[in-house]
Amino acid sequence: MSAILGFDFGTGHIGVCCGSIASGTASPLGAIRARDGIPDKGALKRVMDEWKPEICVVGLPLNMDGSEQEMTRRARRFGNRLANDFKVKVVFEDERLSSAEAKDEIFARGGFRALKKGKERIDSASACIILEQYLGKRSREA
Repeated sequence: MSAILGFDFGTGHIGVCCGSIASGTASPLGAIRARDGIPDKGALKRVMDEWKPEICVVGLPLNMDGSEQEMTRRARRFGNRLANDFKVKVVFEDERLSSAEAKDEIFARGGFRALKKGKERIDSASACIILEQYLGKRSREA
């Protein structure tokens, strides 16, 4: 079975993780640098070529009331580019509070020192949360 990649879209970094349908878990892969939301094409291509995902899950940053914002539209554009450029199925997953949850998890494991190790780690952990949320829904539907 092919891999599933999860993405936490951001304007400066895009967190990436890989996951498994069988286990319902995800593992962080780091983050891809982005400039104003446009990812480093070489880095993105390397990740896509290495993992050859069956599905990509992109976090959708919604307002707390569920309404869309500018970042929502930008994340959709990123996902649509993934679908077009790499001919892969893209699914969007509500990501409200995933970054806060990632920070809490990292802090619980290593305190302030772990948080200081960088935004890249938080972005990748957020991608894991987004992907595991998607995998959990998928397993309940099966």
